[in-house]
Amino acid sequence: MPTTLKTLSEKALLAMPARAYMNAEQLDFFRDLLRKQRQDLIDNASMTIDHLRDGEAEADPNDRATIEEENSIELRIRDRERKMLPRIEAALRRIDDGSYGYCEETGDPIGLRRLLARPTTVYSIEAQERHESRQRILGK
Repeated sequence: MPTTLKTLSEKALLAMPARAYMNAEQLDFFRDLLRKQRQDLIDNASMTIDHLRDGEAEADPNDRATIEEENSIELRIRDRERKMLPRIEAALRRIDDGSYGYCEETGDPIGLRRLLARPTTVYSIEAQERHESRQRILGK
């Protein structure tokens, strides 16, 4: 997994001209960002497994209930994170095939600011709003 020697900053990324959209530097920036997110998710899952494995039984029922509730919350968070892994992998594949950064519905650029906020997104804001509107109408 070769990475660039000089990593592009967010500020430098946003300062690039529109004609530079999804050039090699920008793709490298998002590839590195997505790989870091993937590794963070994997690390969090490992820490949770270790934490749950090392948990000691508490004698006091109140302490035990508190610990069980904290564990339940942690597991729900990890489940949400686990669901992000396939999205990250799909985004990395889009970088490799040259479709990253472009709306799957319209083919228009998604935009750097939106990609910084949600690097796994596949829709422009307008297309996302249409999808959400359709979902509300269909009751899904």
